[in-house]
Amino acid sequence: MKKTSSQLRQLSNPLLILLFLTAAAAMAAETEKQAAPAAQETAVHIVYVDRPEDADPEEFHLRTLTPVLGSEQKARDAVLYHYKTAASGFSAKLTPQQVEALKEQPGVLQVVPSQTYQLHGPGSGTRQGTTRTLGLT
Repeated sequence: MKKTSSQLRQLSNPLLILLFLTAAAAMAAETEKQAAPAAQETAVHIVYVDRPEDADPEEFHLRTLTPVLGSEQKARDAVLYHYKTAASGFSAKLTPQQVEALKEQPGVLQVVPSQTYQLHGPGSGTRQGTTRTLGLT
């Protein structure tokens, strides 16, 4: 029996749809794979270093961070603040992988996530005239 063109179109439509959906799924997977490194969330970390006394603090901080980020410009862009007085270190926006790589750099003593504490206000433990001390006794 000979098939008419309308019968052939009815058969090919589901195949075209299946082919289109397969191609769209493959493209979405590739896009997700390419976006994965860029989608890594950065968080502010404080990096404490053992800086030689004769080294300029900011230069030493950048020299420590540059190998992890790949360039001095990227290191400059990531650093938020240089600590030079009571402690030597810096704060920077880093991904979890960058934190782990930075811990391996010479002179790095500790890398800790930056945290903000509020001593007074909502959620600080004040309820009906009582207060809570946060390690300040």
